[in-house]
Amino acid sequence: MLIMTRIIAGLAGSLKLTSPAKVTRPTSDRIRESIFSRLEAKELIDGAKVLDLYAGTGALALESASRGAAAAWMVERDGKAAAVCVANLKIVAKALLKEEVEFDGKVINKSVSSFLVSSGEVVFDLVFIDPPYEITNDEIVSELELLKPLLKDATVVVERSSRTEAPNWPDGYVLEDEKSYGDTLVYWLSA
Repeated sequence: MLIMTRIIAGLAGSLKLTSPAKVTRPTSDRIRESIFSRLEAKELIDGAKVLDLYAGTGALALESASRGAAAAWMVERDGKAAAVCVANLKIVAKALLKEEVEFDGKVINKSVSSFLVSSGEVVFDLVFIDPPYEITNDEIVSELELLKPLLKDATVVVERSSRTEAPNWPDGYVLEDEKSYGDTLVYWLSA
């Protein structure tokens, strides 16, 4: 069975995306809408270079592209999920092309750590980190340390299970806020 998710708003709003069941845990529409309402209120999307780690379906990066991000890069280790990201990227890119909007969309089929060590000098403004709940806080902290050189005045949004303790955020990150959505806790960091 495929779980259906969609682009909520922007130029590609209401387009349906698919995800492989059992491989990913897509962020619910309600949580995504809350995250993006806040990002838009703070004017953090338009023209942003967005990185979606543990991309799953790519919905977070692609929602950003629909709302005006200049770049939407998705990193996904699982081959089936990465293929879904590629398919979803094509759907959104086609819709944006009709509106004569171009953006830098890319799917990287690697582990998060491998990507972060080999990514070069690319700098991102907005990063989503929504790992499988079994990923430990130590792994997330290690990845945040690897991510830090790729950020300049950036916002990092981290999703975790509300049953998991908060990570000890590494140097260079400031916890701005956290919000609970039932089983999901969203952390807002600046870096």
